[in-house]
Amino acid sequence: MQASFPAVVISGTGLYRPPHVISNAELVAAFNAYADLQNAEHAAAIAAGERQPLTHSSVEFIEKASGIKQRYVVEKSGVLDPARMYPRFEPRPDDQLSLMAEIAVDAAQKALAAAGKTGADVDAVLCSSANMQRAYPAMAVEIQQALGAGGYGFDMNVACSSATFALEQAVNAVRTGSARCVLVVNPEITSAHLEWRDRDCHFIFGDVCTALVVERADTATSADQWEVLGTRLVTQFSSNIRNNFGFMNRAEDRDPSARDLTFYQEGRKVFKEVVPMAAAHIEGHLAELGLEPTQLRRFWLHQANQGMNQFVIRKLVGGEAGSEVAPLILDEYANTASAGSIIAFHHHRADLKAGDTGVICSFGAGYSIGSVVVRKR
Repeated sequence: MQASFPAVVISGTGLYRPPHVISNAELVAAFNAYADLQNAEHAAAIAAGERQPLTHSSVEFIEKASGIKQRYVVEKSGVLDPARMYPRFEPRPDDQLSLMAEIAVDAAQKALAAAGKTGADVDAVLCSSANMQRAYPAMAVEIQQALGAGGYGFDMNVACSSATFALEQAVNAVRTGSARCVLVVNPEITSAHLEWRDRDCHFIFGDVCTALVVERADTATSADQWEVLGTRLVTQFSSNIRNNFGFMNRAEDRDPSARDLTFYQEGRKVFKEVVPMAAAHIEGHLAELGLEPTQLRRFWLHQANQGMNQFVIRKLVGGEAGSEVAPLILDEYANTASAGSIIAFHHHRADLKAGDTGVICSFGAGYSIGSVVVRKR
């Protein structure tokens, strides 16, 4: 006899949006000033053919390559300083709420308010993001304490798929009864792990935090509920997107002039390999649930590259689809790692009606792909 599980819903979402905006024009000006400084410093080596000069970036290049027009960041001045080119954060003592926990609590409180819950109603906190502020204690446990939640908390990282992977863990916890109400938070301070001095990727990321409340349908009281019809995850190893920065680096004798070990990618290879995988993944997941892609009202896709999303949609529905079917938030927020598809869901679901279905899907380093099919109740 097949086990019967209770219906599980997403009953609230929350979004923390940082106060600072960096436009493409500002970013280009800072990068080009940095390039000029480097080229002047290494003029002799460049003239001797021992070093390649840095090429200027441009607004046109960024928008053509990605569709990104701006990004939000927690701290702006350090990123735009040609002599620095990374954020400037003040260190905090151990008895003060950490920066990542601070933005997670902000998004979480908004999600809880939307769900009609308080921290005391939560008995599990999952903090999932592409990079954690520290190794331990877990960010989730700090967030749990700040919210007054019970139960347990843990961190998880599956790069840009972290949010959808955490959603499956949350849904399973509620279905099996190990938790009643799970909070999933996705704090993404991507500005701290982006190499702003690399022309090929200096424009990609932005900061943000998203949060979702997952609970049994029979305990949900909010007017906006989305039943989770199914989740599906897959991973396949690839080195085409990497971040090698970590605690073991200090034990390695490395060239101090070498590029830092934070985010880098082989963009063309990623596009060629992961996009068809994502389209096939979604199609297979829908088939398992007896659904055709054309039956879905909305695709809340990972927000890494406008061309990627258009390719996925063409594969699934057989033609072009506008923002009504696949909303884009990338132009405003840039790539926000695991939070992108959740931002799209947060901003672009209010117009759907009871019975409408959609899929939240993320894909990224790993490779990793996660999809969550939901239906408006």
